[in-house]
Amino acid sequence: MNKKVEAYGVLAVNRPKIKATKSLDLTGESGKQIVKSETKLALRTHRKTLSKLAHM
Repeated sequence: MNKKVEAYGVLAVNRPKIKATKSLDLTGESGKQIVKSETKLALRTHRKTLSKLAHM
């Protein structure tokens, strides 16, 4: 990536890695609900893409 950026005359800068500070517990009924709602959101957001992949 650095060479691609530098080809346009922009100096590449090393960014620090950001580590997750919180952990998400997906066990139990509340975890099941989180997974279910996120799955519904992903299916709704990417409906056309998933449909095209299914018909390949």
